[in-house]
Amino acid sequence: MRGEQGSITPLVIGFALVVAVLVAVVVDASAAYLRRQGLNSLADAAALAATDGLQGDSVYTHGLRDRAEIDPEAARRYVEDYLRTSDALLRYPGMTWSVSTSDTAVLVRVVAPLDLPLHVPGVGERAMVAGTAAATVVVGD
Repeated sequence: MRGEQGSITPLVIGFALVVAVLVAVVVDASAAYLRRQGLNSLADAAALAATDGLQGDSVYTHGLRDRAEIDPEAARRYVEDYLRTSDALLRYPGMTWSVSTSDTAVLVRVVAPLDLPLHVPGVGERAMVAGTAAATVVVGD
């Protein structure tokens, strides 16, 4: 008869691999979350810069009304100017952005690549992270 003797080395190695993969997933997810938070803040600032510029243009050229008209080309120009002057392109290399407008709002979406700090098997080493924000132009008291 055989006893209950054996080696626990395979069990320890297996658990160590599982823990290592879990740590890598948590670190990568945290990096992506922090990048998304930064991109959301950047998109918010760009949308506010666009609406502030548009609102100022409208007030000075057409006077005060209930709502300022949003010119899509001017909104894109204000967003691009903000992103270039804030050095966002240096902080987020490879970043792209899009601007969409409605009658009363400017929506900014920025997308930037993220090199993941740890490599998880079966997952790419690079991820695209996006941030989105909108601002409304309202002339108030």
